[in-house]
Amino acid sequence: MSELPTGTVTFFFSDIEGSTRLIQQLGDRYPDVLLAHHTIQRQALAANGGHELRTEGDSFFIVFDSALKACAGAAAVQQSLQQHSWPDGGQVRVRIGLHTGEATLVGDEYLGLDVHRAARVASAGHGGQVLLSETTRALVDHVLPPGLTLKDLGMHRLKDLARAERLFQLTIEGLPSDFPPLKTVEATPNNLPTQLTSFIGRDDQVRDAKQLLSRARLLTLTGPGGTGKTRLSLQIAADVMDQFPDGVYFVPLSAVHDPELVPSAIAQALSVQSTGNRRPIEVLIDYLHDKRMLLVLDNFEQLLAAAPVTTTLLEGSLGLRVLVSSRAILHVYGEQEFPVPPLALPDLKALLSLSALSQFEAVRLFIERAVAAKPDFEATNENAPAIAGICERVDGLPLAIELAAARIKLFNPHALLGRLEKSLSAALGTGARDLPGRQQTLRGAIQWSYELLDGGERRLLARFSVFARGGSLEQLESVCGPAADLGGREVVDVLDQLADQSLLRRVPDFDEPRFLMLQTIREFAAERLAEGDEADRIRDRHLEAFVSLAQHAQSQLFGPQRKEWLDRLEVDHDNFRGALEWAIASGNTRQALRLGGWFWRYWQMRGHLHEGRARMQQVLAMPGGEAFPNERLLALEAAGGLAYWQADMDAAQGFYDSSLELTRRVGDTRAIANAIYNDAFPMLVRRVELERARALLREALPLFQELKDEAGVGRTYWGLGNADYFQQHFEAARQQLQTAEAIFRRLDARFDLAWSLHTLGLVMSKMGRVDAARPYFAEALTMFAQANDVSGIVLQLDNLAAVARAEGDPMKATRLFAAAATYQLTSGTGLGHLLREQEGRLHPREGLDDQQADTAWSEGQAMSLEQAVAYALEGSGAEAPTTGG
Repeated sequence: MSELPTGTVTFFFSDIEGSTRLIQQLGDRYPDVLLAHHTIQRQALAANGGHELRTEGDSFFIVFDSALKACAGAAAVQQSLQQHSWPDGGQVRVRIGLHTGEATLVGDEYLGLDVHRAARVASAGHGGQVLLSETTRALVDHVLPPGLTLKDLGMHRLKDLARAERLFQLTIEGLPSDFPPLKTVEATPNNLPTQLTSFIGRDDQVRDAKQLLSRARLLTLTGPGGTGKTRLSLQIAADVMDQFPDGVYFVPLSAVHDPELVPSAIAQALSVQSTGNRRPIEVLIDYLHDKRMLLVLDNFEQLLAAAPVTTTLLEGSLGLRVLVSSRAILHVYGEQEFPVPPLALPDLKALLSLSALSQFEAVRLFIERAVAAKPDFEATNENAPAIAGICERVDGLPLAIELAAARIKLFNPHALLGRLEKSLSAALGTGARDLPGRQQTLRGAIQWSYELLDGGERRLLARFSVFARGGSLEQLESVCGPAADLGGREVVDVLDQLADQSLLRRVPDFDEPRFLMLQTIREFAAERLAEGDEADRIRDRHLEAFVSLAQHAQSQLFGPQRKEWLDRLEVDHDNFRGALEWAIASGNTRQALRLGGWFWRYWQMRGHLHEGRARMQQVLAMPGGEAFPNERLLALEAAGGLAYWQADMDAAQGFYDSSLELTRRVGDTRAIANAIYNDAFPMLVRRVELERARALLREALPLFQELKDEAGVGRTYWGLGNADYFQQHFEAARQQLQTAEAIFRRLDARFDLAWSLHTLGLVMSKMGRVDAARPYFAEALTMFAQANDVSGIVLQLDNLAAVARAEGDPMKATRLFAAAATYQLTSGTGLGHLLREQEGRLHPREGLDDQQADTAWSEGQAMSLEQAVAYALEGSGAEAPTTGG
């Protein structure tokens, strides 16, 4: 091999599209075809300055010292393949990917992210297609020879699960230039998380696991913590996405400790919520029935009692596959176990060169992560044995390797190996004998990292463990400080130090600094916290922090900052869960009542009604609640509200009645007015005892007026307008509602204004004024969409479907009705269905024949929520907002 280029180079990856099919078609002639393919590639690439690094089966890995030469070589390959006479008049179609960057040359091996990007660029293409990354395009644009041009294919997220990048197609004169959409992540519905580091090696495991998944509908990746099960499962999922047209969905379970909540966690990942009193498992079975979908259930080991859930879902959907990562098998029928091995290690007895050692996955991972931690780090023939020894000492476990590589900033490989051997020997000698050996080794690596910390860093690491899925800097400062406890250093400085040592991770894409701890390290840190005498105190601080956040957020969920605050609560949903679980477990009834009472609106607005209802049932069952009447009032109102939105009006009435009775005994005027107002609404919605409901509202009105509570006055007028509407006094209803509307516009109370507009639209429709109803519904929809308030959105889609039908557009009406019905289910509220029944909107196909109705219904069901909102607002003059949250 000629001397390999260094510096900025262009990587070339290629393989044959449909090679398995060719093998089946050609039989014993395939080796000759493969040889011809190899000869053509080698001649074309060598003629243009390509250096062949590796050939595996039908794939080539080539490097060029020039991006222009790489493009010329790729064009020559495709032209030669097109001109060759293949057996039976067939065609060998090769896909090619080019990416330019700087990668570390270790012996005869290039390491670094740029190598992996080039491979993933190639995997996105089709046979006969040449794809270029943005960096390669920038070097060759405007200097390509005649016959070669570039076509911008837009932004795409590749199957290495990194961030999206722009891709280009090299169009070759005389060859086909039109190809199907790229095979990228966005081609299939999914929620696979973005990865900040490359996926190293494991090609064999990915291939084997994919083959098993094609035969077994439940595949469980097993192994100790830190083996890389999660990352492997994500890569498998990315590679098989094109087999699951209905989506690939990742379900993180590390923060879920109650097996009963597993169906809720799956439903949340799928944006499917329970309707009314239906259990999440029942809704999931219905939703998945006809789907071809892959579920990736991560960190299942603490939830083994929920293993039958997987069997239930698989029995209900023949097109479903489930990929599980767990430290233990599930022991259910039909399960296929796949033990995840550590990364490949060299034999230390063999005196291998750096070039030979760098072929092993564990060594490559260490070198790449070490360079990331210390850019001037170099692997040499002198330190290569120490690097191999480090990898061997931690059994090739990816997390342990990454922790060790981070220490390159402090120690050279020889010193690092010496410290690692000493520390791990002690850990293995005293570790828990009932743990798997590799887990003991990993715990030793974490223990070793822990021992390098000073007292303040250790204290903060232990305290951090109370946070589920990370925390913001503000939260961490309030829970993990003060500076006096951390050796006089500020919390942020210690957090940065821990992040530099790979014990924490800085999380991008948030407006405020946020940190995350890996689950394996969190478990270790939690043990350190439990060993001390401050565990309860720190958990109490964590609980107090999230009670305070819930209290502060509650008042923000009705005004112009609704979406921002709902999004903030969404990020910390697992922390709220953990805080409430601690309040219940520790018997802190007062804080449990407060947290549930202030957090319930999030559960309602973002579609977690089933979970919220169950948690409030636990809270209200705690002993001693009567000693905290004000806090109990909050919880009763929350339970009533959740039952109301589930359309369980009997339960809602019971909670509101209890709340009113208690408020009249212990509450102040404001609390009494609010409780009276709440108590009226189940009666209104059920359209029973309307006069009693009206009397309650009339009792509340002067109380709000006395308090100069304009929002309360406005809500009461809205309630009276509802009473008039339900009694078909439409003109009176219009007047009451317009009074409420004016108040809410003056206050910029978006939530209340949107609901007033909703009811005004209903009144106008009943009065035969569809033209006047449309702008009310459109403005309400815009406001709900701006906050991503799904429960409000679906009701307005339903309303605008009725408008479209009244205006003589049954196709649009049916599409919108279908979209509303779909997202009514995923919103988790039964209130919309109840109101739909009351409005008589149960025949969505009127005015269409069966074929037209089926088409329109399917089109509506296929709309994203954002698409449905935009479609509903067409012709209204209102601008469609972004609904994504």
